[in-house]
Order: sequence, then C-alpha cells, then structure tokens
Amino acid sequence: MTAAQFELIDETEAEAILRWRFEELVRSGYDVGSALVLASHVEVDLHEASALPRRGCPSETALRILL
Repeated sequence: MTAAQFELIDETEAEAILRWRFEELVRSGYDVGSALVLASHVEVDLHEASALPRRGCPSETALRILL
C-alpha cells in the first residue's frame, strides 16, 4: 500500500491496518519500538519487513535496510 492509498481510507480502517501491521511485526521478532516505527511506514512491504528478523536480522539493522 502506498502512502497516498493509505491517506484515502477512513480513520477506523487506518487504525485497524496500523494495529495489524504492528502485531505482525512484533510476531515476526521486532522489538516494540521498531515495530511501531515500521508499522507507521505503510510504504514498507510488510512481508519483506517480517522476513528479515525471521532470517536472523537484528531489528536495528532491519530498520536501516527498510527505511
């Protein structure tokens, strides 16, 4: 989802999407702070972001790669 697409959805749906992204990122191994940052960057592909810590990439390194 692009940032422009995200801006077109209503607030309730946007909150649900951000919450879902955050939960998926935490589940894949990110610390809470990193997951929060990544969840808010809707232009970051969630599948790509989730794959990095599952492959052993530290959260700090993953953030540098993705942002």
